[in-house]
Amino acid sequence: MNKRHFIQTTAALAATLAFGSAHAQTPIKFQLDWRFEGPAAFFLQPVAKGHFKAAGLDVTVDSGNGSGGTVTRVASGTYDMGFADMAALMEFHANNPDAPNKPVAVMMVYNNTPAAVLALKKSGITKPADLSGKKLGAPVFDAGRKGFPIFEKANNVSNVAWTSMDPPLRETMLVRGDIDAITGFSFTSLLNLEARGVKAEDVVIMPYADHGVKLYGNAIIASPKLIAENPAAVKAFLTAFAKGAKEVMANPVAAIETVKARDGIINVALETRRLQLAIDSVVASPDARAEGFGQANPGRLALMASQVSDAYKTKTRINPTAIWNGSMLPAAADPNVLPPAKK
Repeated sequence: MNKRHFIQTTAALAATLAFGSAHAQTPIKFQLDWRFEGPAAFFLQPVAKGHFKAAGLDVTVDSGNGSGGTVTRVASGTYDMGFADMAALMEFHANNPDAPNKPVAVMMVYNNTPAAVLALKKSGITKPADLSGKKLGAPVFDAGRKGFPIFEKANNVSNVAWTSMDPPLRETMLVRGDIDAITGFSFTSLLNLEARGVKAEDVVIMPYADHGVKLYGNAIIASPKLIAENPAAVKAFLTAFAKGAKEVMANPVAAIETVKARDGIINVALETRRLQLAIDSVVASPDARAEGFGQANPGRLALMASQVSDAYKTKTRINPTAIWNGSMLPAAADPNVLPPAKK
């Protein structure tokens, strides 16, 4: 074989392999729980840096409009995987016992629920007991509101009156004094209050996780069809995601550029802060360090299932073993993705 023929043959072979590998990419449609805000960097980073592609996956990430919608769309087959609140996933399972394609959580990301009660210091509310007899506000589907009976029971709160509103009005009504306190994701509502002229030091934040309510937050969920047909793809996704997550937590400022690339009108400084607050409060929390990133403790999961069954008044009791499958998580030998604990 002459040199020219060898080069042509080699080039043709390389092109064939490249063509084959491109077509071997497994497509994964993924939906977030919300808009392209700071925490979306966890999923946009492994896309932007090619981690999913290197794992043989062609991942598309779309924004969402709430965890309940994400669970429903994965259940319907519109999406293969998603990011959703564990309580919303549990509620779907218990209220749709005969659904043929109930999504399953495969990796914990928010080891603690971001749900919190927020009030302004001038209201005189400084602790959960002060909420008794007060007027609280939140959208009807808010995770903190739906889980409030658990917070209420854990802290002996009683006689609370609820006011409902659309999400954009929640913090506005608190600032105006129409309500005494709100429930919401701590890192979102705090920034929303600041955007309305309230100083951070004038806000009282009572995270559920710090007040006796150890609910899990958001997890990566997958269609049981995908798990059954291609568990290797799910494992590849989680391994690539963990690699990206480690990079995000090591350098949130750089990672936020992946969000900016998807939504050019975001406030970079604000979303960087939102991302850092999420990392500190729910991703790299003490509970996450104790259990291991991505993991779920069976006893804690069972307690949450019981608490959510009661608080959400589900049609059937939640079976904790039916909503979690940790068999595709990256090997325990993989380096921990969490950053060093802050001193």
